Amino acid sequence: MSSPALAGVAATREFVIVADRDPADRVDIFRCFHADGSEAWTLRYSAPGSLDYGNSPRATPLLHDKVAYLSGAHGHFHAVELATGKVLWKKHFLKDFDGPAKLSWGFCGSPIVVEGRLVIQPGGRDASIVALDPATGEVLWKSPGRPPGHSSLIAAEIAGRTQLIGYDDQTLGGWDVATGERRWTLKPEHSGDFNVPTPIVSDGRLIVATENNGTRLYEFDPAGGLVATPLAASDELLPDCQTPVLVEGMLFGVAHQLFCLDTGDALRLRWRSDESGFREYASLIAGPDCVLATTLQGQLILFAADAEGYRKISEVRVFDDEAGLYSHPALVGRRLYVRGSGSLLCLRLGDE
Repeated sequence: MSSPALAGVAATREFVIVADRDPADRVDIFRCFHADGSEAWTLRYSAPGSLDYGNSPRATPLLHDKVAYLSGAHGHFHAVELATGKVLWKKHFLKDFDGPAKLSWGFCGSPIVVEGRLVIQPGGRDASIVALDPATGEVLWKSPGRPPGHSSLIAAEIAGRTQLIGYDDQTLGGWDVATGERRWTLKPEHSGDFNVPTPIVSDGRLIVATENNGTRLYEFDPAGGLVATPLAASDELLPDCQTPVLVEGMLFGVAHQLFCLDTGDALRLRWRSDESGFREYASLIAGPDCVLATTLQGQLILFAADAEGYRKISEVRVFDDEAGLYSHPALVGRRLYVRGSGSLLCLRLGDE
């Protein structure tokens, strides 16, 4: 690898894709490998610019129906054939959708395919969120609005209709996936959130967690709008960029410590851990009864999804002298793909 990475790893059983940047810091690179580690193809394109936290892509690639959708921090978007890297079509968020020219962290949200629509968030005045034909890139609808936030959109069925739920730069909102119509808007009490953690929908309720407004649990009204007053709120978990995970009603999140909140009991704090690996950034992957954390320093920590207290199951350091592991790993079967600052590792978690 030529540079550290922010974008997560994307993988299938056959292919693994990671984002990279050239040593001169002027070219985006997406590298695709076979499952045995041999290189399948590489996509390079000029993408000069200057952003906080470097200029490499932020968005995790989307792999769907034998196509890889690749989004760069400076607005470049490519649809490529997964097996060969052949470019099928491409867009540019600034040139094609009048997206904002100045974003401190660049374009961060990963694309999503919902009900046959490929949804992106260019952040243009007349094209804040856009749905494309995944096969051709043809515009299906454009929704006006504000510049993007820094998290990814999710999709959920609310009151019988599928909504896209996520952030722009100032508000939380829901959009009808069929038309792009904005269904509801919520402006938080306190401004200045980076809006990096991705929202969670569970049992028809919405969970959001941000640095300035804490963790909140919302319900929807019968028409599919969000009820502005939260059912519960907590000022314990205040993540600036780490997305929490939910296991059997317990919300696990990182913000200088590891927290467990009970979503069935008004987000009551069940426990917290001062384990050193959770004092900075850590990404989380949830299983049926455990959670795997990947820390900034290159540790893997497996802990029980236990409401009674922190119980570490195992720990291993996969990178020595790691400069900062922000890239979210990919888990395929029992293979875990981890992108460090200078290399990509494939780890086998038990027998396949």
